[in-house]
Amino acid sequence: MAEVSVVGPEDGEVITLGPARIRILEDGSTTGHRLGAAEITLAPHAPGPQQHRHARHDEGFFVVSGTARFTVGDSVHDAPAGSLVMVPPGAPHSFANPGAQPLVMINTFTPDLYVQYFRDLRNMLASGQQLSDEAVAGVMNRYETVPATTYAADPEA
Repeated sequence: MAEVSVVGPEDGEVITLGPARIRILEDGSTTGHRLGAAEITLAPHAPGPQQHRHARHDEGFFVVSGTARFTVGDSVHDAPAGSLVMVPPGAPHSFANPGAQPLVMINTFTPDLYVQYFRDLRNMLASGQQLSDEAVAGVMNRYETVPATTYAADPEA
C-alpha cells in the first residue's frame, strides 16, 4: 500500500528568501514527482520574483490570506483571499504583495521541478552569494525557466 503524507501546520521544510518564507508541503516524493506544493508567505509591500516563464510545468497559486498582485505580461490582476490563479507553461508571470498584511498562498508545481529551485536559492544565500536578477536567472534556467523580457505567446521569445 502506498504511503500517505500528512504535513502538519508546524511541519515541512522551511526556506527563507528575503521577504519570502517558503514551506515545502510536498517535495514530489509522495506523488512520483508529478506534483510539488509549498506554502508561500510574502511580507507586506514585498515584490516577488522577476517575471518569468516555465517551459515544462504548470504553476498554481491559491490565495489563503491577503491579496496577491499578479503581473502577467502587461496585465495586472489582484487576487484576494479565496482566489485561484493557474499559470500554464509559457505564460509570463510574477506576483507581489501590495498590501499591509502578509500574503499567504499555497503554490503547486506540476511536475515538481520548482521545489529544488527554492533549495538552490537558499544554498546560494548560505554560501554568501547575492540573489541578483542575473544569478536567479541562472538558477531558473536549471529548471527550464527563463526571465520574461517579452510577452509573446512563444515561450522561446
